Amino acid sequence: MEKTTPPPTTQTSFVSGRYSDLNRRNLTEKTCKKWGYQLAEVDGEQAQVANYRSRDGKLVGQKIRFANKDFKVRGELVGLYGQHLWRDGGRRVVVTEGEIDALSVSQAFEHKWPVVSIPHGAQSGKNHVAQALDWLERFEEVVFMFDMDESGRKGATECAALLTPGRAKIAELPLKDPNDMVVANRTKELVDAVWQARDYRPDGIVGADELWDKINEVNNAESQPYPYEILNNMTHGIRRGELVTVCAGSGIGKSLFCREIAYSLLQAGETVGYIALEESVRRTALGIMGLHVGKQLHLQKEIEPEALRPTFEETVGNGKFFTYDHFGSCDSDNLLNRIRYLCKGLNCKWIFLDHLSIVVSGFDGDDERRLIDNTMTRLRSLVEETQCGMVLVSHLKRPPGNGHEEGAVTSLAHLRGSHAIPQLSDMVIGLERNQQSDSDANQTRLRVLKNRFSGESGLAGTLYFNNTTGRLDEKDTTMFKNDSDNNQTMDTDHPF
Repeated sequence: MEKTTPPPTTQTSFVSGRYSDLNRRNLTEKTCKKWGYQLAEVDGEQAQVANYRSRDGKLVGQKIRFANKDFKVRGELVGLYGQHLWRDGGRRVVVTEGEIDALSVSQAFEHKWPVVSIPHGAQSGKNHVAQALDWLERFEEVVFMFDMDESGRKGATECAALLTPGRAKIAELPLKDPNDMVVANRTKELVDAVWQARDYRPDGIVGADELWDKINEVNNAESQPYPYEILNNMTHGIRRGELVTVCAGSGIGKSLFCREIAYSLLQAGETVGYIALEESVRRTALGIMGLHVGKQLHLQKEIEPEALRPTFEETVGNGKFFTYDHFGSCDSDNLLNRIRYLCKGLNCKWIFLDHLSIVVSGFDGDDERRLIDNTMTRLRSLVEETQCGMVLVSHLKRPPGNGHEEGAVTSLAHLRGSHAIPQLSDMVIGLERNQQSDSDANQTRLRVLKNRFSGESGLAGTLYFNNTTGRLDEKDTTMFKNDSDNNQTMDTDHPF
């Protein structure tokens, strides 16, 4: 393919050449005569000349192509190359990325079907197609057969998007371009590629064949279990491609709850990325390691490195745990880039972000709501893009009366922002604990506030904080069988 940048100036004196077979291109003299494609000596060099004509057949421009793939333009390259050869409208027209490709497709069809080319390559194809749109719209089908490289595919898509929906098609070739097919004597496959060209659809539009594949992907998606039985029974586990929001008041135990989930995933051999914005990476690592040995390691004044090394290698040092030393910087753009790298660069299947509130800290009122909404939208898109499973921690607004720190029941209405958090989350789990209780200060109730997967919601068990081990243990599940507060309801946001 020739260089795509058009020259800055044009000349008006046209050159005259001769017609001949183009043996290296496997194109005949008959084809060259049909298209007015000549060989000529220009400025002391042998060159190929593509003659551009107006709709009435008048010569208006020439593209002169030299052996080193440089080219010059004389006159003006009006319209699409070869447009004057065909009547207006018909069953089908093929649009190629270069003049030689247009000759190749035309020869393959014995010059019976309309073929044209854009003048300056795929990068500028959109502009040329737009200028010839009225003519192209007169055909029932417009097949774009550009080069099978990144630039060509992108250009074909951009051009196809300009036409009336249902009119554009995009052809696929086993070789780089149409002339490569002709040179390789694969003309029949070139013709078949035109007949089999697929309908253009904008990105994101899914047809039946692709939809069946996606249905199978969903059916085959495996859930990883939460470390708690009742929560598992209600949520059916945690899944990649979902965003789980964990919410509670301040000091309730959200971070410990998330560490328990992360630790269980690590034990299952999963790769985890953990971003804790309110603590150092050392505190995060000691927290995970402490769960493994049943000790609150971060409270120990002295740690014996050699004694701790096996625990390190069995948890955060096993090559499947990554964290982010944020150095106090919580800029959302920077944060999202780090999450993307964790997923795509380090193959993390699970991301923990603790917590959303600190990302938008320093803003009040509408500014905070707007930033929460924007950040949630971007996180949701990132989950879809990377297909990671994300666990997000969020603080709550203070409810009327007793606060969440005094055991208030959590609700979707308590989430901050303009409903973006509950709307964009697949699962919302609330933690409830009365820190001031003499008898229940170490008990945390789990409440599923939203469950897009199955629709089940309500109280999902009670966890007990063990001061000795530093673990959140599940209480005996039988004690909740007759609990009047354990009413499971169907989530009104359930998509089914």
